[in-house]
Amino acid sequence: MPITIRVGDKANRKLVTLEMDVRKSLSGDLMIFDHGDIDIVLSTANNKVTAFPKEVLSDYVYGAQNRLFTFLKKQGLVIPESIRAGSFYGSFEATMQTPINEDVSAAKMVLVNVSQFIEDERPYFEAMEVYVADTESEYTDPDKEKSTELGEVPQAAEKGSMRYVRDSSAHYLYTM
Repeated sequence: MPITIRVGDKANRKLVTLEMDVRKSLSGDLMIFDHGDIDIVLSTANNKVTAFPKEVLSDYVYGAQNRLFTFLKKQGLVIPESIRAGSFYGSFEATMQTPINEDVSAAKMVLVNVSQFIEDERPYFEAMEVYVADTESEYTDPDKEKSTELGEVPQAAEKGSMRYVRDSSAHYLYTM
């Protein structure tokens, strides 16, 4: 669902339309769910940007959070020394810069830049989804040359080249 916001001071006001999955919480925070690894919350009341892990905390999630806050820092939208771990496990947060001009909303500027960040990241997490789906199908439905039918490999009492024997001192001795 597109969101239309007005950005800029009264003299240079522009309408910007963003295509994002955004919801507003009861407290008025904007929750953005478009990214593949993280959920982003803009809190205008607390003047903060918070990134939460979507499902499982991993190196991918940390990398996405790091890239987000580095991007916002380079754009001059968050205070660099305020970037830190949040109170929720695996979350990161930063304080938004206070604009000099009262006609400019920091939350709107962050929202536009988060939209740009997500568009820059979209090819990465879409490629990851395809890779995971392909890998999963390799295990659940392998090609004929990469699999064997049940009973195709004959049974034997011993198979393989490594043999081990347990001695009396509970050590395993490997023989060839």
